Amino acid sequence: MDASKVKVTRGTPSERKPNEQLVFGKSFTDHMLTIEWTESDGWGVPEIKPYQKLELDPSCIVFHYAFELFEGMKAYRTKDNKVAMFRPEKNMERMNKSAARICLPTFDSEELIKLIGKLIELDKHLIPDGEGYSLYIRPTMIGTTDGLGVAKPDKALLFVICSPVGPYYKTGFKAVKLDATDYATRAWPGGVGDKKLGANYAPCVLPQTQAAAKGYQQNLWLFGPEHHITEVGTMNAFFVFKDSTSGKKELVTAPLDGTILEGVTRDSILTLARKNLDPIDWEVNERYFTITEVQERSNKGELVEAFGAGTAAIVSPIKEIGWRDSKIQVPLLPGEESGALTKQIAKWIMDIQYGNSKFDNWLREVADIN
Repeated sequence: MDASKVKVTRGTPSERKPNEQLVFGKSFTDHMLTIEWTESDGWGVPEIKPYQKLELDPSCIVFHYAFELFEGMKAYRTKDNKVAMFRPEKNMERMNKSAARICLPTFDSEELIKLIGKLIELDKHLIPDGEGYSLYIRPTMIGTTDGLGVAKPDKALLFVICSPVGPYYKTGFKAVKLDATDYATRAWPGGVGDKKLGANYAPCVLPQTQAAAKGYQQNLWLFGPEHHITEVGTMNAFFVFKDSTSGKKELVTAPLDGTILEGVTRDSILTLARKNLDPIDWEVNERYFTITEVQERSNKGELVEAFGAGTAAIVSPIKEIGWRDSKIQVPLLPGEESGALTKQIAKWIMDIQYGNSKFDNWLREVADIN
C-alpha cells in the first residue's frame, strides 16, 4: 500500500449540516477511499472519489461467509483550528489483527493513516465544531472473491467512509440500565471476541432486543458457570469498588484473554487512570470479576460506580443491573447521571481529543481548517 500513488477524483462539495441535525452514522462526507487487493498483485492504486455505492457480485464471498472487518475511530477540530485523529495507530494495529485472523490481507498502518488524512483534508469543511462533535471514521475491509466455495479470499476491498457526528448523548450523560445476560454469549475462549468483525455484532442484536423488552438499554455480557463480567453492549465494562475497611478504591475491568475487544478507549482509560489516580487511594486492575461479586459488594455498600467505554460515547454511565430476580442499583452523583470518576475520565479524554491538553502524542494532526 502506497499513499503517494493515491488517485483523487473530486466531487461537488456539499454544505455542512447544522450540529443539531447530526444523527450518529446517518450522514456522510462527500468522498470515500477505496483500495483493491488481489493475491496476485497485492494492493492496487488507492482512490479517493465521490461517495458512491459499491458494485459486488451476488456470489461475493463476503455475503456468504462473513469475510468482513471494520474499525471505529474519530477526528476532531482542535482549539487551534487543526484537525487531528485520536490514536489512529491503535486502530490500525487492531485492524491488521482482525484481517490476519480471517485470512484477509494486512497493510502498512502508516500508509493507511496517511490516506485517511488525505480523505479528511478533502472533506474537512464538513467536520462539525464544538465539544462533543467530531468526524467518525469507518475503515472497512471485505473479501470480494466471486463464487460459493469456502476458501481464503484472493480478492479484497478496503474502503473508508466518514460521518460527521454529535455527542452520543444529546443532552449530556444518560445513565443506562443493563440486563446481566447469561442466556446468550458474546464471545468464548479460542473465538474471535477480541477482533472487530461484523460477525461478532449481528448475533448480539436479538439478546439486545430481549433486554429492551424487559426495560433495559443494553446487555451486560456474562461468561461461564461463574458468570464473569466481560463487556457491556458493544463496549468494554468498568466497575469501581471501595473496600469498606481500608477505604481504598479499585477501578477494574476484565483482562484481555482473547474474549475481550482490545478497545482504544479502554487502553486510554487504563493509561490515564494509572497516571492520574493516587496509588495510595486507588488500584487500577485488569482482572476477572463476577456478577456475584458486584451484587455482594453492592449489598455491603462497596459498589461505587460503573460505566461502559468505547469510541462512540467515550464513557456510558450505568445506573442499574438486572440480575435474575434482583436489581443492583449503581450509585450516581446526586442529581447527576454519572459517577465522579466516570465524569472525570470523560474530561481527561476529551481534553486530549480537542487539543486542550497533550498526552504522549495521542493526537495525530492531519489537516488545517484554514
